Amino acid sequence: MPITLKELADFCDAQIIGGDLSTSIYSAADITSAQTGQVTQLTNSRYAQHVKNSTASACFIAEGFTVDNVPECMALLVCADPELSFIRAVELLHPARVYSPQIAPQAVLENNVILGDEVYIGPYAVIGENASIGDGSAILAGVYMGKNVKVGKNCRIHPYAVIYDDVVVGNNVIIHSGAIIGADGFGYKFRNNVHVKVPQVGNVVIDDNVEIGANTCIDRGALGSTLIGAGSKIDNLVQIGHNNKVGKNVIMCGLTGVSGSCNIEDYAILAGSSGVADHVTIGTGAVVMARSGVAGDVKAGTQVFGSPAKDKKTAYKEQIAISKLPELLKKVKLLEEKIQALEKNT
Repeated sequence: MPITLKELADFCDAQIIGGDLSTSIYSAADITSAQTGQVTQLTNSRYAQHVKNSTASACFIAEGFTVDNVPECMALLVCADPELSFIRAVELLHPARVYSPQIAPQAVLENNVILGDEVYIGPYAVIGENASIGDGSAILAGVYMGKNVKVGKNCRIHPYAVIYDDVVVGNNVIIHSGAIIGADGFGYKFRNNVHVKVPQVGNVVIDDNVEIGANTCIDRGALGSTLIGAGSKIDNLVQIGHNNKVGKNVIMCGLTGVSGSCNIEDYAILAGSSGVADHVTIGTGAVVMARSGVAGDVKAGTQVFGSPAKDKKTAYKEQIAISKLPELLKKVKLLEEKIQALEKNT
């Protein structure tokens, strides 16, 4: 449903410069493709070149941000935080799907399932015995929830996610399709030339406001709990091993792998394809850069890179030195030839 430019500005606490207050805004788009009836954002001067020929009806910019050659058709929405204002605009113009409370006839609910108010359970979802689902949560088609699983309020579990027995999920949690929460941890002992499986009898506990990406796997603890702290965001295709303790507001990007019994402290960032060995602590606010392999503890607030990971500045210097090796080898070869010539002359 479209809204006027003035309504959008009021909703996002933005000041309007130029444009027609009655202009209809239908949707949002990026600065390179936005057209008439759409709102966009400009938060980086690198993209300012796209403003001149844009037909977007409105554009969020920061206070004090200078934009040249603004088309007459474009209104500027000036605000303190254009990125956050644009997010609010996207949420308003592209609202999330709302599921009306119901239990699909094809769903399977085993004994003693407890359902809160306004719960949606989609077709072919399976809810194990003694499970509970909080108010306003949506369990979409094909989800499997095992015995004794507890899901809090206002959660959304997307199609074909699997939640094993005894998992505890907090409020406002999003679990995307194909994620598997609570599978056995990877634990074996080698005896008499065979791998003996260590029983995995713990669980997974996910705190409030966590989002877990598609096809991500979080293993149950061997004895205790694998913990995911409040506000943490986990990307697609992430592997979190058993007994890990993930703190609050941690970011884990795609293809990250964390071995067992690690401690990822609050606000840490693990960039794409990073790997962490077992029994490692990543300190508060530390950053593990993309494709890094962490074999030892990382201090709070530091940034590490490489494999094995080390301080970013040191790792960059080593990379620069390595890039100069071919040139150094040529020089060494020339020096060897000169030395050989001198030896022959003497």
